[in-house]
Amino acid sequence: MRRFVLVTSSVLLLAVLGAAIFSFVTVRKSFPDTTGELTASALKGTVTVQRDGKGIPQIYADNPEDLFFAQGFVQAQDRFYEMDFRRHVTAGRLSELVGEGGLETDKFVRTLGWRRTAEKELALLDDTTLSLVRAYARGVNEYIDDRSASQLSLEYSVLSLTGPDYTPEPWTAVDSLAWIKAMAWDLRSNMDDEITRVLSTAKLSVDEVEELYPGYPSDHATIAGEGTVGGGTFRRTVTPDPALARSAVASLSSAQKGAEALPALLGIGEGIGSNSWVVDGEHSTTGKPILANDPHLAPSMPGIWYQVGLHCRTVSAACPYDVSGFSFAGLPGVVVGHNDRIAWGVTTMYADVADLYLEKVTGDTYEYDGRQLPLETRQETFEVADGDTERITVRSTRHGPILSDLDDDLSRDVADVGAGQQATATRGAYEVSLGWTALTPEPTIKAVFALDKAQDWDDFRAAAKLFTVPAQNLVYADRAGNIGYQSPGTIPVRRKGDGRWPVPGWDKSYGWTGTIPFEELPTVYNPDEGFIVTANNRVIGNQYPHVLGADTADGYRSERIRDLITAKDKLSVADMSRIQNDTYSANAARLVPELLRIQLESAYYRQGQATLRGWDFRQDVDSPGAAYFNAVWRHLLERTFHDELPKNAWPTGGERWFTIVASILDQPGNHWWDDTTTPGIKETRDEILADAMRAARDELTMIQSRSPSEWRWGTMHKLELVNPTLGDSGVGLVNRIFNRGPFKVGGGSGIVDATSWDATEGYEVTAVPSMRMVVDLGNLDRSRWIQLTGNSGHAFDDHYLDQAPLWAKGETLPWAFGRKAVAASTDDTLTLKPSGTS
Repeated sequence: MRRFVLVTSSVLLLAVLGAAIFSFVTVRKSFPDTTGELTASALKGTVTVQRDGKGIPQIYADNPEDLFFAQGFVQAQDRFYEMDFRRHVTAGRLSELVGEGGLETDKFVRTLGWRRTAEKELALLDDTTLSLVRAYARGVNEYIDDRSASQLSLEYSVLSLTGPDYTPEPWTAVDSLAWIKAMAWDLRSNMDDEITRVLSTAKLSVDEVEELYPGYPSDHATIAGEGTVGGGTFRRTVTPDPALARSAVASLSSAQKGAEALPALLGIGEGIGSNSWVVDGEHSTTGKPILANDPHLAPSMPGIWYQVGLHCRTVSAACPYDVSGFSFAGLPGVVVGHNDRIAWGVTTMYADVADLYLEKVTGDTYEYDGRQLPLETRQETFEVADGDTERITVRSTRHGPILSDLDDDLSRDVADVGAGQQATATRGAYEVSLGWTALTPEPTIKAVFALDKAQDWDDFRAAAKLFTVPAQNLVYADRAGNIGYQSPGTIPVRRKGDGRWPVPGWDKSYGWTGTIPFEELPTVYNPDEGFIVTANNRVIGNQYPHVLGADTADGYRSERIRDLITAKDKLSVADMSRIQNDTYSANAARLVPELLRIQLESAYYRQGQATLRGWDFRQDVDSPGAAYFNAVWRHLLERTFHDELPKNAWPTGGERWFTIVASILDQPGNHWWDDTTTPGIKETRDEILADAMRAARDELTMIQSRSPSEWRWGTMHKLELVNPTLGDSGVGLVNRIFNRGPFKVGGGSGIVDATSWDATEGYEVTAVPSMRMVVDLGNLDRSRWIQLTGNSGHAFDDHYLDQAPLWAKGETLPWAFGRKAVAASTDDTLTLKPSGTS
């Protein structure tokens, strides 16, 4: 995950001393008032904000404009620095805030044109939606207008030690819309896989590369089952010539390097996903549906979510909102949660909504369908804090912006493909452009408001139709007893190809012919089996006529959830929470019998192996077996694949790699087991398994204890919560002011309790269940929720970290919704009144 080092050695002492002063003198300066009365000229009526013991606000108003005004005001109170950081990222202006460390991010974002697209979307909003987004912005500005930066957040005080004074700009409606582009980017699916496939051909044949992308396991269930939808025609899948893409490896590497400059606002990679499932009343103890959701995103400090309730005092056509759930600071409305009639959850669909095109560029033109067309160009200027102004030229083809312009240094890329291949590792005639549905203006914000007020399945589907980007699996339940699933999103229809490899941009037969009509997207309503499970697994079977995306999760989490659901006749809210915290490893269940079959030569190594005997395959925080198994898994992947793959394709260890290793486990002589760095010697499966177990035993002896009984998975599998700007400041005291942790946690990659880790880096947590919610449609006040950190973004505020200890233990909080329940849980009440009232 990319972060930013903001403090230089020349001001190190100043920063340390200044941070110490600010931590004691000004730390409380930015804490908001949560009680009493305030006036605001933009309000039409009185608004009350009732906060519970965790600082979670429930907002009550008489009209929608006041309601969303108050949401903007409250989120600015608690999270304005986070909001400001995000808008600098999405506008490609991060270097104005943090200096040169943000410049590469800015160049990439401006090349993509996130904010340019958001500005176009603003013009597409209907009057009602526009009025609500603007009301939210007015609420933000009401709070920040008469406050200095240091009164808004402690981060500004520390940043001022090493840079000029900073005054935040007023919030705008476009600032909110642009955040959706960041969401869409982080959840865009397989662009990295497209590049990695090509770069892997430096050492592997195409057939060998395909072995590393084996496809969805045939014995794992899809979300929508084997049903189909009306309409659509089967399309021939044609894979373009990988050798063509191989000749542009340097340009592809440049595109990848540019993408890596972006901070992981939500997170990217195999660990990013979600679980969401719903059971109907026949399968619940309440007689009504119960819905669960836990999105898996990158950890941060503060966490990605903000909990809020938005309530019209009298729900009517004029004021239709009575909703509570999880929002993003900077975005009006509730993104995931429930209202008074329905509940919904989301998981990443891994729909393939982006393609990489190889482009034949000559001067100011590019080739398409036998003709030379002019490149579209624009200039972008960057004002760098305490630095020089920089400018770049962004070039685009009909497919989208050219990404390979972002990195002119090809030395690393040439080295990566091997000495024997350097002659072809040049940019040559090919550049790389990106076609991405999110660059076509389609304002998803309309879907958020529509979901928040939806009353039934038809309303829900109408809202889902507006959910254009990012494409997400939407799970549904209502108080009438219905459950459902809908695939939404703008998903391209390709003339040829399936999106897994870059394609020749000059050949129009690889273009997009349109998008899949909403009516032809998979949907499920009240299925016979009485439940629906989504965990980033494949949506529907091979009979479906369209390509949604080839690179989904492999279904290990979804299969485990299905097993746990069917293990009981009826499930309670507590049962659903227990499923969310399940740490069973299907990968271990497959691999451990093979590991126990291996004969190790010494008692010392057999002691490590013995931790697997009787182990229940649960990766609990205090498990010796889990500690040893995961160390074995990491060393197994290294010894099996590192010798044959370029570094950027090394195994991260997630679900795809479960499938890959399982596919060769019954083949002792498979070529992947052989270590190609030992000419004349052919290693076999059992040698690699034994070597991995020896290495794991040695590693755990070094980092934990010689005694296997003292090994603990949580000792090596830790979660650190890091501020995205100041968390890696280079000054320990500054880091400690804003960062929290580490927390020892259970779970792991490809597990329902999805605390993922990257086998190329270590065992530290890289993605987490960023929130957990369980909604009881029989009694909404029996629902439960929790987020990763706390609702406040102010370091040292009581609510900066107050949910994290509970989250780490798998616990949740009561979720008050009804007026009586909210009143009973209220600790602080803030009243906002129109100016001139008493």
